Amino acid sequence: MSRRPSSTALTTAFAALVLVTAAGCGDAGGLRGAGATPTAISPARLWPSLRPAASPAWPYDEVQIETVKGITAPGDDIRKVDPVAVVRAEIAAHPDDYTVAKAPYRETVTRLADCGRHKSAAERRLCPVMQPYYRDLTGDGREDMTLGFRLYPTNQTAVRVYTFEKHRLVQVFANDDAVIGVELAGRAVIIRSPAGIAGYEYRTTWSWDPDQRAMVFSRDEFLRTGTHKPTRAHTPAPSASLSPVPRPSLTPDVPSESPADSPAASTR
Repeated sequence: MSRRPSSTALTTAFAALVLVTAAGCGDAGGLRGAGATPTAISPARLWPSLRPAASPAWPYDEVQIETVKGITAPGDDIRKVDPVAVVRAEIAAHPDDYTVAKAPYRETVTRLADCGRHKSAAERRLCPVMQPYYRDLTGDGREDMTLGFRLYPTNQTAVRVYTFEKHRLVQVFANDDAVIGVELAGRAVIIRSPAGIAGYEYRTTWSWDPDQRAMVFSRDEFLRTGTHKPTRAHTPAPSASLSPVPRPSLTPDVPSESPADSPAASTR
């Protein structure tokens, strides 16, 4: 004859099972309070009666569109364009920057003599023109060329973007700057440049604008890139004793710097 357990026994067994389960799982997955929710503060508009400016105080990297003279390619295939020839065309079009007596980038012209496939590997390393990159930045389904070259004797790098329009090679982006690195993201060019404060850098973005038919300035960021401890000169405290106890010298922490993978460009 089967015996049915009493309700008291069932209650005791269930309570024991709950205790065992709780002991095995701890409070993992349990709900915890996150504390008080901060109060949302809307932006406060200052000086509402101030008359809005109608124009910028100075132009910031205005759109620069320029047809490159004397450069063509079969089928408008931009991969068949010689990057060195493109740089030479820019030099010819802008003598004030490159060839006059006090041109700021005159040494770039001299170093172009080290460019060319017939040159040795050591000579090519001195060539200011860097490897071009190809990607559709204009959205027409065809590759465009992103080109960089050093602007000697300065520490700046020129970054250019070229595309073909109606069988003409057109420069749709130009920027010169001291550069940490250059990135392509979607239809945008991102240039990282050193800031005057250790541990920070500028990151500036130019994006393709189909109405302007050019890469236009779209975002400028001042970003923290890591921790930096300011160095302090150690000044030993004056000692009242005639025989001071020597102290270990302090060496300030100096962040290590790693070279950029590849230089690139912008004007600030």
